[in-house]
Amino acid sequence: MSKHRASHRMVRRRGRVGALGLAVAITIAVGGAAVGILPQLKADRAAADTSSALAPAAIETAALDTLVIPEPAPKRRAAAASVTKVAALPAGSGTGRRIVFDQSDQRVWLVEDDSTVERTYPVSGSRFNNLQPGTYTVQSKSRHAGAFDGSGSMEYFVRFATGFSEPIGFHSVPRDNSGNLEQTKDELGTRLSAGCVRQWLPDAIALWDFAPVGTKVVVTA
Repeated sequence: MSKHRASHRMVRRRGRVGALGLAVAITIAVGGAAVGILPQLKADRAAADTSSALAPAAIETAALDTLVIPEPAPKRRAAAASVTKVAALPAGSGTGRRIVFDQSDQRVWLVEDDSTVERTYPVSGSRFNNLQPGTYTVQSKSRHAGAFDGSGSMEYFVRFATGFSEPIGFHSVPRDNSGNLEQTKDELGTRLSAGCVRQWLPDAIALWDFAPVGTKVVVTA
């Protein structure tokens, strides 16, 4: 074989080796790129899948966050009970701890030392002019008593004055001999007695407890 042919064959062999190396290099480069691209595609796909899976929850959460829940309507408070105005003490009714009986108003007040009214209520006094305005004191007390004419009985009698011939005092509405009350509660505030001051039973008890013997009683016209 001539040197020229041998040289020509070596050139062709080197060309084949070079081409083969180039092909291998391209394959490796493409493969490497593919290896790099595939994980990125998988990651992107996973992210897309995750985003798709979370989308409904995110939407729901957003909706809840923006939902305005109305506050319950406030409960109506019960109307305040009306305050009963206390009847004012009559002029010239004295000072200190006392019982005040106003004949024109047919009303009694139980008054403490500091002029605080402990209790006030309507009564039924005498139909006759047998009690003069002025200052008196409690003279005696009887848990049970009878009418001067024997027509009935009363309770919690607190005497403080004397009329034409009989004592005058505060007591419960009398009962006749059959046990019937001689007047109704609605009739209090009008003159109906023969001389004493009639009271509804709870008020009669309150005055009895309030007024020991010697308690001042002021009677106004």
